[in-house]
Amino acid sequence: MAEKLAPEKRHSFLHNGQEVFEWDQTLEEVNIYINLPPNVNSKQFYCKIQSRHVELGIKGNPPYLNHELTCPVKTDSSFWTLEDDIMHITLQKRDKGQTWASPIQGQGQLDPYSSDLEQKRLMLQRFQEENPGFDFSQAQFSGNCPDPRTFMGGIR
Repeated sequence: MAEKLAPEKRHSFLHNGQEVFEWDQTLEEVNIYINLPPNVNSKQFYCKIQSRHVELGIKGNPPYLNHELTCPVKTDSSFWTLEDDIMHITLQKRDKGQTWASPIQGQGQLDPYSSDLEQKRLMLQRFQEENPGFDFSQAQFSGNCPDPRTFMGGIR
């Protein structure tokens, strides 16, 4: 049932009309997906993940991304992989349940409506995690949704 509350679609970060990356999030992680340029050997790509910073690119060139993260991550459980011409970066949230408006600080923030929908989805994901025998996929909130990180004493 938890997969029913998984992100339905990825958010796109555009710069000058070009897609820089797509991203989504769960209670525990933020995922970034970057389409890789063709004809570049996979061993030439690099990605450095720090608590509040990410840098990635092709060795010997200026970084493709070199930015502060919106929120801190757990570096020991964050990682990146290359598959089917896509770099997939998994950032483990330091504060489980925190709703990120964007992976990159000050860049590509979700609009207030999308941010509210994301917070509601994460809250339902939390309910599902805490009550595995129930199906919350059709549940709805009327009015403001509480913060999934702090609601009723916080995440266990």
